[in-house]
Amino acid sequence: MSALWNSSPQVTPTSRQPSDVLESRLFHRLLVLGNAAANWPPVVAVIPVAIAVGVTGIIWWVKTGDVIPSAWAGITLLLFIAADGLILLSLPRLRISFGPVAPQWYILAMPRLAVGCLLAFVTQWTGTTAALAGLLTLNAIALFALLWGALWEPSRVGVSRVTLHLHNPTSQATPVRLLHISDVHVERIGRREETLLQRIRETHPDVILVTGDYINLSYVDDPTSRMHARKFLEDLCDEAAGLSPPPPIYAVLGSPPVDRNSASLFEGLPIRLLRNEIALVEAHPGCSLALIGVDCSHDVQQDATQLEKLASETPKGVPRILMYHSPELMPLASRLGIELYLCGHTHGGQIRLPLYGALVTSSQLGKRYEMGLYCEGNTHLYVSRGVGLEGLCAPRVRFLCPPEIILWQLYCPARSTAARPL
Repeated sequence: MSALWNSSPQVTPTSRQPSDVLESRLFHRLLVLGNAAANWPPVVAVIPVAIAVGVTGIIWWVKTGDVIPSAWAGITLLLFIAADGLILLSLPRLRISFGPVAPQWYILAMPRLAVGCLLAFVTQWTGTTAALAGLLTLNAIALFALLWGALWEPSRVGVSRVTLHLHNPTSQATPVRLLHISDVHVERIGRREETLLQRIRETHPDVILVTGDYINLSYVDDPTSRMHARKFLEDLCDEAAGLSPPPPIYAVLGSPPVDRNSASLFEGLPIRLLRNEIALVEAHPGCSLALIGVDCSHDVQQDATQLEKLASETPKGVPRILMYHSPELMPLASRLGIELYLCGHTHGGQIRLPLYGALVTSSQLGKRYEMGLYCEGNTHLYVSRGVGLEGLCAPRVRFLCPPEIILWQLYCPARSTAARPL
């Protein structure tokens, strides 16, 4: 049990000075704070939950004046919270996720306990029986959602297909099959990573672009996770080499808290890591694309200055594709007329509600660009839902937000005679 509870050692940078804007934000600080229980033994971790359930039972007893309904409320909460823990413990065995259990378990227990307390206060209007029935029903719905979000949806890596015409090419042009991958967040190579490699074989791309976040935030400094992330990149290269013709692979780094040490993962691999630079790709004979790779610091002003400089250096008449981890440069990219902007970072929220969408995006622009395709002026932005899962205390679940890779069919104009490979 203890081995599963703390599925692998982690080194979390809780004592470092913030390295970028993202680490200084409240959301990231809460993730770090909530992860404090990551290495607690199971016996210790259970104590706060038991106390919270006991307090909820006391609230029921005070509000109803009867010990029986308070006991039923406590038992109901204990059973469902225990079920949550069993589901989380199963994830490493099922090779879905490998994060420590306690922090996620606490996050999942909090809404159950909050609903339990709230229903105790409404018993005076609904009656005790109706309130208990509501407690059972809501918890059962939440359990079903967790089963879906933890066991089923995270491994369903889909291929989203988008067609885009660049510079009004002729209808006879051969489309470029461009595959966009983002936010792999490797903990260990599991079912999701294996499915991703299978999808690459099936899509047979001409070019592969990867937009950052290669290791799960919980395991940035964990040697085993880094070894698995390197192995994944090697497997990606092997899959590309097995295609005919082999597609070139280009990548950028993601958020500094995640990818501050990731550049070394690419050493010796046939992947070109773009660090504030431009690459001119001849995707098909006579069809060129200018890839602009910008390091993401989440300092929008700093990164915007870098983008303006690079955009001014791209060859005339060649469609430009911006690779930047986050959607926060979209206002500038649209003013610069960059044709295609590929990013991730938001995970599409990872947990979405019907009609409302993403609960959290971790973007400075909030929900403005949370998921999918946006068009402003001549610029098309695609915010990938990504492949992996958020780390630290965030539950390793996806709900109404399955992982994706994006296969673009780009119809390109004939290459300008002014364009030369960079």
